[in-house]
Amino acid sequence: MTAPASRETLRASIRPLLDERSPADALATYYAFHYPPQRAELFVHTGDVLDRADGFLVRARTGMDLFRPLVTFRALTEAAAQALFQVGLPPGRPMYLTIPVALAGWANKHLVLTDVELHRVYRLDPRHYQPDINALAVTSTGADGAPRCEIRTAGGVGAVAGVNWQSPSFAEIFVYTDPAARGRGWGRSVVASVVGTVLNSGRTPLYVVAESNEASIRLTEAVGFRDTGLREYVGQAVSG
Repeated sequence: MTAPASRETLRASIRPLLDERSPADALATYYAFHYPPQRAELFVHTGDVLDRADGFLVRARTGMDLFRPLVTFRALTEAAAQALFQVGLPPGRPMYLTIPVALAGWANKHLVLTDVELHRVYRLDPRHYQPDINALAVTSTGADGAPRCEIRTAGGVGAVAGVNWQSPSFAEIFVYTDPAARGRGWGRSVVASVVGTVLNSGRTPLYVVAESNEASIRLTEAVGFRDTGLREYVGQAVSG
């Protein structure tokens, strides 16, 4: 009986399927190669006599949604995608699916998808970035080393920005501004602060935003992010 492949062996087998320097593969690279292995399962499909990987699927438990694991995949063929869905997605259990829009056809064919959105992938252009100094902004670093910046009010947090995840090459930034504090430029201030810290770490800041979120898009572009033209297909997925 052949012993199961180790996590490092599986990771090595799928490296040809990803470009670790490309924003198109940044999220998948993070969850496949850098996410804590005890919180994620990696499924690999091989499709020829040489046992070369032609697809993989990652199912990860995250703090973003305690009830729906995050799922992303890559596949060179529909058969590989379908096989990965069968082995990696428990029937009837909702998942948070995020994939390049080019793979949406196979996902729609073999899964039940709801609450679907298209998300734009932005990358910071350092030529358009200017620090935004705000005396109210307080920066800190989390236990995982990720930067965070807040502006607090008497009622709580007025604006906060931080990092959803970071790999050796990229860091995806998030921002939240309390509705009562909007219109003061605080969102821009906290994002600009986090961007500066990410740049100093040698990583490229990314920002992923729903195409319908015009306010967030305006903030993103004001800080210096530029649309890569890449689109993520995001929604709830259930395997039959």
